[in-house]
Amino acid sequence: MLAKLTGWLLLGIVRLLTGAQARWYGCPPKAEQRIYFANHQSHADLVMIWAALPEELRSITRPIAARDYWANTPFKRWITTEVFNAVYVERAATAPATAATPVAPPPPEVRPPAASNAPAERIEPSMEPLLPIETITVAEAPQEIQGQLDLPAPPPPPPPPVAPPPVIEPEAPVAAPEPPAADPLAPLIDALRSGDSIIIFPEGTRGHTGEPQKFKSGLYALATMFPDVVLVPAWIDNVQRVMPKGEIVPVPILCSVTFGAPIRVEEGEERRPFLDRARAAVIALRDV
Repeated sequence: MLAKLTGWLLLGIVRLLTGAQARWYGCPPKAEQRIYFANHQSHADLVMIWAALPEELRSITRPIAARDYWANTPFKRWITTEVFNAVYVERAATAPATAATPVAPPPPEVRPPAASNAPAERIEPSMEPLLPIETITVAEAPQEIQGQLDLPAPPPPPPPPVAPPPVIEPEAPVAAPEPPAADPLAPLIDALRSGDSIIIFPEGTRGHTGEPQKFKSGLYALATMFPDVVLVPAWIDNVQRVMPKGEIVPVPILCSVTFGAPIRVEEGEERRPFLDRARAAVIALRDV
């Protein structure tokens, strides 16, 4: 009940400030599923085109609203949700930063033990007189002579150097796949699938000049996905003077919304030619 009363109050204020005149130039107001697409010059465009529709169409038509503006305070969120039944869209979405995968430190390199630098043991010669030399075989000569001279045994040969184990390079961390970006058309697709009509602004942002900017591809995508939905162009006039970009307080001035003849995507028509034709259909209503 509160939302309905607020809607009637807001409708009266808008019509008092702007007149909210609706001119059906190319098609009559009809309770059928439609996509109304219009020029975009002010945040008041949403309110203006909503107020221009007759009661039976307002109840089945949902305007799109930029979430960063229309949902940044509890009051505006309540108005757009409970009164306008708006569809929120994201104007700028950023992908969450991917957490860096910690890299394991490389295993410590194993080095062979360093050779000992201790001085060799000093050999003291024996002072005992030499014994008579006995005839010995060649194989026994080193042992016999060593025993006669009382010399220490020769040190064993040093072991062969141990090759260091191969250094295993750590594998590069595999980056986690980034989550797919949210589809900005998803809320509009859901609204159309539920049978609602919608109001969109194909420029994507408010313009500063008298002519709309180039249309973005969302209108073409929706038109091809829902070929049975009627596409109705609309021209919103003078509303940029009621609430220019950056202003908060509206200025009373007469405004109007002109609805034109429906268009459709022709068989085999490419995206850009269709968008240019849709933009031209909106501009043509400016001088009607």
